[in-house]
Amino acid sequence: MAYTSPGKTREKIYDFVRECILSGTPPTTRDVQRAFGFRAVQSARQHLEKLVFEGKLAKVDGRSRSYRLPEFGKASPTQLIPMLGRVQAGELTEAMEDPPEYIMAQTRFDDDELFALTVEGESMLHAGILPGDMVIVRRQPTASSGDIVVALVGDEATVKRYRERDGRVELHPENEAFDPIIPREGGAPFSLLGKVIEIRRSVE
Repeated sequence: MAYTSPGKTREKIYDFVRECILSGTPPTTRDVQRAFGFRAVQSARQHLEKLVFEGKLAKVDGRSRSYRLPEFGKASPTQLIPMLGRVQAGELTEAMEDPPEYIMAQTRFDDDELFALTVEGESMLHAGILPGDMVIVRRQPTASSGDIVVALVGDEATVKRYRERDGRVELHPENEAFDPIIPREGGAPFSLLGKVIEIRRSVE
């Protein structure tokens, strides 16, 4: 087998990592190990750390998918946000978190405060939220009346307009074909997952 210098291998690793980041899924160190057939994960880590030292990659501590392109690793409005699955704008659907993919967004919030979901259902049509739209959500346990939120009722998630009336919480659709959801004491557990801060739609 032909000899490949460490520098050439590192260039290939950089190209691989860059491609993964731009496609929305930053690789873990083990992803690099598997992709390049290293026997030990430490070999992959050494190449990645060398790329950080050279300024070709940046590293965010405390995360398994910690490597970024320098423009994404600095304090910047551009963030990588995990895409956690789907949320119903209609009848409630069981909450689920798929293995995360990532999207890029410009935001003043830290990326660990945010997540994204794809909308299913038509209960929020009159708020301009259509089936297939992506909502970017800021994690927060409270909301103001009138906010559009993602809420968990029991094990089921929904996106609705948050209202407070007579000391109780109501989740209102923006489509007269659907009824409000009113969490009740002694009923299914209720919690807010966060506030919708952005809506995205593909034109294709």
